[in-house]
Amino acid sequence: MKNIKQAADIIKNATGAVAFTGAGISVESGIPPFTGKGGLWTQYDPKFIEIDFFYAHPKESWQEMKKIFFSSMGQAQPNKAHQVLADLEKKGFLKGVITQNIDGLHQAAGSKNVQEFHGTIHTLSCPSCLRKYRLEDVNLDEVPPRCFCGAVLKPDFVFYGEGIPPKAYQNSLEMAQNADVVIIVGTAGQVMPACSLPLYAKQNGAKIIEVNTLPSSFTDTISDLYFPVKATEFFAELEKEF
Repeated sequence: MKNIKQAADIIKNATGAVAFTGAGISVESGIPPFTGKGGLWTQYDPKFIEIDFFYAHPKESWQEMKKIFFSSMGQAQPNKAHQVLADLEKKGFLKGVITQNIDGLHQAAGSKNVQEFHGTIHTLSCPSCLRKYRLEDVNLDEVPPRCFCGAVLKPDFVFYGEGIPPKAYQNSLEMAQNADVVIIVGTAGQVMPACSLPLYAKQNGAKIIEVNTLPSSFTDTISDLYFPVKATEFFAELEKEF
């Protein structure tokens, strides 16, 4: 693969390399993207995860979420890209991962420092009494699932109309600003404020390595190396250099 050795050398010489991942890294694990060809929003109206709709129509919202998110994501397994990123962190070449994904596949692959910018499907919270639940402890046969206090539970991912979790936002910002290399994987760079993170890194002098099957908003603006291939193909080749 052209330039793969150059990419490996950049990562090996880095002191603060981070990965910035989007839906594209999980497509090969069987999770459809949100936008683009075959994307979820070409098949479904995303109003069911608008926060006001959720509180007004919790049962309808939960019926859609269960079908679209919890069925597919619950069965997915990490792929080669997730696994190599986890291995790079374990070996000390990667500080961590900033992900826009809510599927938990980075952690399942073994990554330790994962900033879930848009939250996760693996925990739920009660908006009323603030009790937290692990997904495996919630009975999704009952829709909508309820807290012990009787209120409807909400998944801990960011709905339209909600802010980014403050801790994840702050940690991600610090990682991006301190990064000397950012490996962008599987994101078109169109969702704010997430897509601003690689820009902050670039402004501070970071090298940008991009892996996307199609050009993104980063490709012609900040990327130093661009690999127009599937994430698993890139990381299978990269792994050979370490």
